[in-house]
Amino acid sequence: MDLKPALDGYAGVPQETRLLFAGLRCLSDKFHVEGLLQHGGGPLVCEIDDVDSHFAPAERILRHSRSVISFYGAGKRDLLAQVIREIGKLTQLFRLRWQARTPRPVTLGLFDERLFADFIWSRFFSKTLAAEKKSLVTSANYRILRPARRLMYEVGMSAFPLCGKSRFLAVDTSGYDFLLAQMPFPGRVASGTQLVVRYHDAVPILMPHTISDKGFHQASHFYPLRDNVASGACFVCVSEATRQDLLTLFPEAEPRTAVIHNMVSPDYFVEATERAYALRILRTRWHRDEASPAAASFKPGKALIDAPYLLMVSTLEPRKNHQLLVAAWERLKFTDLPELRLVIVGAPGWDSKPILKSFQPWLDQGDLVHLSNVPSDELRVLYQHAAATICPSVAEGFDYSGVEAMCCGGLVIASDIAVHQEIFQSAAAYFDPYSSEQAAQKIRYLLGKEGAGEANEKRAAAARVAARFSRESLLPQWEAFFDQHVNKSAPNT
Repeated sequence: MDLKPALDGYAGVPQETRLLFAGLRCLSDKFHVEGLLQHGGGPLVCEIDDVDSHFAPAERILRHSRSVISFYGAGKRDLLAQVIREIGKLTQLFRLRWQARTPRPVTLGLFDERLFADFIWSRFFSKTLAAEKKSLVTSANYRILRPARRLMYEVGMSAFPLCGKSRFLAVDTSGYDFLLAQMPFPGRVASGTQLVVRYHDAVPILMPHTISDKGFHQASHFYPLRDNVASGACFVCVSEATRQDLLTLFPEAEPRTAVIHNMVSPDYFVEATERAYALRILRTRWHRDEASPAAASFKPGKALIDAPYLLMVSTLEPRKNHQLLVAAWERLKFTDLPELRLVIVGAPGWDSKPILKSFQPWLDQGDLVHLSNVPSDELRVLYQHAAATICPSVAEGFDYSGVEAMCCGGLVIASDIAVHQEIFQSAAAYFDPYSSEQAAQKIRYLLGKEGAGEANEKRAAAARVAARFSRESLLPQWEAFFDQHVNKSAPNT
């Protein structure tokens, strides 16, 4: 299973990667699950390919230790060293483009996790999994794919000069029934291995104006996806809405698609906590922005303990629709809910400057609180004490925050998009994601006396809806999927 996204923080795909790997490891009586380690931007060092390599123990350990160091880059370098490094990258790209046109695959290196369990845990899994899962994931076997993911994209997206059509690199997956990738995979697997793509969303293609590094991100999604479809990959989509987007692009993939929803962490549940605990979290986890003196010096005031607040949990980036929520909240503050606060949890992502600018006046006054790096046990408290959790996105593949809030007994108000209707069902109330006025009206109604009955109905439905995304509900679906497809590998061309 591809673990590269687990390097990427707290967002949805990294969460799903960690939770799914731990979940599949629970099926060890039936499946032998190993982790594939790869870096996004830099090549990895791995000097051992064979379990029977004849190195002295100390030398063998040193070589694995060098692999660990390579995950952290080369550190600071002078200008000459940077130039040499860039020349090395170009040389490697040239070499791999030639290799992609030959039958010779990229081999997988070995990594001995037994002496480096702390690295595996802290670098890949600790941001999502509870400590009691440490032995479950660190006892797995791991393999290393040396070329950087970005370099593999570049190899397959541009043709070698004068040699015609480009090709993605072959990866030596011989001996494995499946390679489970967490996004379109920029490589080809060995005969006898079935490539399974965990497909999260088609946003880079259908909404390219909302993504980072737009040209590269779009191309690095589309071209591997097209190649995966052509080479016979299976696609396990995180929602039916995502599957329909995939089929809009490649209808020929329909017989090889399935839907298995994302797995939600068991760390989210209903518990009895004091509201004062929520205030302590707000005081501790407020986002410190060194570029903004006002935000950096702000600390939530004591008045917040008695004030209701709306909660949004998401990386700050355009399609999440933070600015619409701020506009809707401002309408409420300027009219009949002047004491209502807004709590935003999430680190700044791409194109976040306009979002942060909309926060600034309210940060200065202490009416809006921006938090980051909130662990799940504290986020659980914020969900519980929020007047409502708002999910205003204009596009999603799944949307963790709404389900997490439901697990904690919270009220969810969401944008009326297909995936929210599919995932949240009757346990959420909906508004037009392009109308701040309608969003404000819906929030006002459900937080008021008139809508109290409907709000209680939504909360009552939450436990039933959220149960669909537990490990217990989803692992049997994964087991059935792999049983159905084992030994049915597609031809690789």
